[in-house]
Amino acid sequence: MAVSFAMGITPEQFKRMEERVARPRRAASPVTNTPALKAVPKHQTVLGLDPSLRGTGYGIIRASKPFPETIAQGTIKCPATWPRSRCLGLIAQTLRDIIRQHKPDVCVTEGLFFAQNLQTALIMGEARGAALAVIAEAGLDIYEMAPRKVKQAIVGYGAARKDAVAKMVQRMLHLTDQPDPDAADALALALTQLQEGSRYSLSAPKRI
Repeated sequence: MAVSFAMGITPEQFKRMEERVARPRRAASPVTNTPALKAVPKHQTVLGLDPSLRGTGYGIIRASKPFPETIAQGTIKCPATWPRSRCLGLIAQTLRDIIRQHKPDVCVTEGLFFAQNLQTALIMGEARGAALAVIAEAGLDIYEMAPRKVKQAIVGYGAARKDAVAKMVQRMLHLTDQPDPDAADALALALTQLQEGSRYSLSAPKRI
């Protein structure tokens, strides 16, 4: 059958069009917005830290079988009558002694939060800064985790109460006594870091 080229297409152009139509198409590359899985750094001895001016919780645990071994845990307590400078000095000196004695591989602390009271935020920032400066001075890598993520990992509920976290930490670490709330939060951070280190994660702990 004769083909009409009244629309201005030459026989050569028509032939090239046929070749393009007959040519097999390459498969499209898959497109996804899912972030790549990240390898979480694996550490053996983890220092968990919950900084606060009047009660800084700390907990050091070591990877072990059948459950992690608790190396040290407690709360650096400062009386309400002490000036802030004295509290900051005690936090720094105590953490230096703890790091020197137990030699953790890494530190994990709670991520920054937004306080409604500016004065409270500034005081918390002072305690956090004093603690992290000592840890950085010792050469440890520092990671931070959101409190909700820690509660989700330990209790299974991101808005869990402090006492629920403390009870689960006691159970997971096979502690004789339930730790103080601040120490329990620090141990929960360390436990979560060890758990993250055993798998890949879409949201690896943030290094600071």
